[in-house]
Amino acid sequence: MPEAFGHEITELLRAWRQGDEQALEKLTPQVYRELHRAARRCMARERDSHTLQTTALINELYLHLADLRLIDWQNRAHFFALCARQMRRILTGQARARQSRKRGGGARPVALDVVPLVASGASEDLVAVDAALTSLAKVDQRKSQVVEMRFFGGLSVEETAEVLKVSTETVARDWRLAKAWLLREMSGRTNETRTLE
Repeated sequence: MPEAFGHEITELLRAWRQGDEQALEKLTPQVYRELHRAARRCMARERDSHTLQTTALINELYLHLADLRLIDWQNRAHFFALCARQMRRILTGQARARQSRKRGGGARPVALDVVPLVASGASEDLVAVDAALTSLAKVDQRKSQVVEMRFFGGLSVEETAEVLKVSTETVARDWRLAKAWLLREMSGRTNETRTLE
């Protein structure tokens, strides 16, 4: 994405935080396409009958963003990182709600060795990934952010590197190590040392 475009988004975010409602009106169409693309990739992993479709996920995301107006937006990257986190919360909340409606709905281990990380329609898997990702964040925040941005935000390795201000090699390594750690975490091997290096 051109630097000037990223700078414009950053300025609009800051103006919105200061109460300029016109800034939000200008910001929305600029970020919509990118958010829709991320949501579409995220929703592609869900079952066809999922109650939340791509456009609905974006609408729900915008409702959540309204609550985040007072955040001290750093830049465009900060905005998209928070959007990835919000999409994670929305989708995990939906999965938990589906689970609670089922009898005997418990989380089960899921293989994380290839993308997409979760098989279609497996709300239990999504909840398990979320729980393991929360544990990972306690051990290594950046690796957790890499998974969150790639899995829930639908960002590519390059986009994730831009957001985190690290090299693509670092993101690829973090992605690989995080998947191995999450697989071990989700398969119940809690007696092993939980390091990622």
